[in-house]
Amino acid sequence: MILGKKQDEKVAHTQDILSDLYRLIEALDRRVPRLERLGESQIAHDASEIRERAVSLIQRIEGNTRKE
Repeated sequence: MILGKKQDEKVAHTQDILSDLYRLIEALDRRVPRLERLGESQIAHDASEIRERAVSLIQRIEGNTRKE
């Protein structure tokens, strides 16, 4: 049963990561850029890149978990 426990822990860890990534995307989607602030265009650009990376990670993780 050691393998079962490790597998359960891996699944729980993967679910935690996915949950965190979805929450990150939700937070980034709620963010309203304030272009009057100095550096805001760079912040908005960085936020967009982070969102794209989070979506990509979700797709990779979900793709891998379906195969297992």
